[in-house]
Amino acid sequence: MRILIANRGEIARRIIRTAHRLGHETVAVYAEPDTKAPHVVEATMAVAIGPAALDLSYLSVDAVLAAAADADATAVHPGYGFLAENAEFAQACIDRGLTWIGPHPAAIASMGSKIDAREIAERAGVPTIPGWAGSQDRSELAAAAGRIGFPVLIKAAAGGGGRGIRIALSAAELDAAIEEAAAEAERAFGDGSVIVERYIERPRHIEVQVLGDNHGLVVDLGTRECSVQRRYQKLLEEAPAPALAPDLSERIREAARSLASSMGYDSAGTVEFIVDDDSGDFFFLEVNTRLQVEHTVTEMVTGIDLVEAMIASATGEPLPFGPDAITIEGHAFEARILAEDADHGFAPHVGSVHQLVVPTGVRWDAAVEAGSEISPHYDSMIAKLVVHGSDRDDALARMRRALDELIIDGLPTTAGFHRRLLDHQALLDAQVTTRLLDEQPLAPPTDETAHALADAASAWTRAVDVAVDRSSPWRGSHFSVTPHRPVRIVGLTDIDGQSHEVAVAEAEDHVAAVDVGARRVAVNRHGTTHSFTLATRTERWAPEIGSRTSTGTALTAPFPAIVTSVDVTAGDCVEHDQVLVVIEAMKMLHSLRAAGRATIAEVLVAPGDQIATGDELVTFAPEEDS
Repeated sequence: MRILIANRGEIARRIIRTAHRLGHETVAVYAEPDTKAPHVVEATMAVAIGPAALDLSYLSVDAVLAAAADADATAVHPGYGFLAENAEFAQACIDRGLTWIGPHPAAIASMGSKIDAREIAERAGVPTIPGWAGSQDRSELAAAAGRIGFPVLIKAAAGGGGRGIRIALSAAELDAAIEEAAAEAERAFGDGSVIVERYIERPRHIEVQVLGDNHGLVVDLGTRECSVQRRYQKLLEEAPAPALAPDLSERIREAARSLASSMGYDSAGTVEFIVDDDSGDFFFLEVNTRLQVEHTVTEMVTGIDLVEAMIASATGEPLPFGPDAITIEGHAFEARILAEDADHGFAPHVGSVHQLVVPTGVRWDAAVEAGSEISPHYDSMIAKLVVHGSDRDDALARMRRALDELIIDGLPTTAGFHRRLLDHQALLDAQVTTRLLDEQPLAPPTDETAHALADAASAWTRAVDVAVDRSSPWRGSHFSVTPHRPVRIVGLTDIDGQSHEVAVAEAEDHVAAVDVGARRVAVNRHGTTHSFTLATRTERWAPEIGSRTSTGTALTAPFPAIVTSVDVTAGDCVEHDQVLVVIEAMKMLHSLRAAGRATIAEVLVAPGDQIATGDELVTFAPEEDS
């Protein structure tokens, strides 16, 4: 077969690996920002499908089908996201004689709306969360919320990935929650319909991987724990789900099989559940009629290649195993490595990956390589780090070691956050709910050694030409370093009133190992710029050279993004926490609010504008004039 992959990034590369191993050719599609992306290089051939805008490229059915025709593709694998759960796209592929590598269109359509999915689950005898989806009339939604009782969850009827979800703690917050959820859902999925449900205060997010064929067989491949989340998007997953009573685990798995069988499911998919940590009750959440981001942990504990199974099912082959032949061996973790600054509200970042060092003995599914550019147009996930161990403790130890050794240099990522997370007592005890990071947030690093080293590194990187090799980035007025061989040049630094020896232990290219007292820290210089990253075993810092002050007279962009709406005009008087501008970065909407009462002097942006970090968006009148 010649398989067109209607996706990008790490999932495209992952599908390419299996397809090539099986002897199939592959076709990559790419929008303009992905011209040099790894998945484009690795495919058998590649076809351009349009500009960066999703609706003109990766979300354009016409563009993708035209690419399939141009490349003489015989099959389509949608990956996840984008068009993966678009029943019309699946049917259009089939109508053009292409083999659709996914569940049949009717199954996709039946789960395309969470409203319809609730009804199907109820008919299959699967428990659902108390909720209401009778209409989109705001007064009726409000009445339903009153009957259910606050707090309530407002969530998009279509799509997934944590988008289009808001919590209303009281009736006063309901209108804003519905408005924001509906607007985000409309942008992400083209459908602004929402559901109002009871908000379970301490939920666990448990998934069951299902797999079916065209011969009526449906099996499950065990459970996954996906409760570590921020903004309803997963950060860390593991399989099997720990601390589930055997009878509860079996009831959840049986519910998943029952629902999938009632749908005639014939590919890989995931049935998601909420487990109330207080009562132990479980409820149906949704079915993802596609491959999941976290499918890797299931593959690690079962030894089953889910992409291979999807291809086999799509070509009419029966599953080569029955339910009795499936075994769960060991334990696996997946860390989603995001281009986000976890210590500043998980703000997304764009930029270049200057250096990439991946530890051995791990599975590394990545969208990037050294030299890759991260753009604001797509999701912030750049890689998945996956480990497998003989048991949960062994897997945790392997993930710690892998994160210790991982280097992604050039922009902030969540690697350091993930390393700290692995020492969180609730995670160690397998007592995690989706509220973990709200109730017990991980504090940002405050290591005085790192701050002292930042000062020293700042001096080194800004210093004038003193070193023997003028091309080396490691030259300075305080230390001279001969590059490309081990060195040890000693100086002193003050940490919390005490003097500590500072020694450059090794220096080569843009990387130096620096000892501060008894502690070694890696300092990674970014190209020819005066910026760098400090790394210890558990942290990553990216201190700024110099300081940037804010005058308080303007609203500035916190990160690169695209303006989606401007809610004020010049002369408006605004109050504390009032939304001024809404921006979109990496497929998420962010509301920028007023820090206090003020008068708008000038609006400098309009919807559709692309903005960079620090750009002024709105200016305020001087306080005496407001």
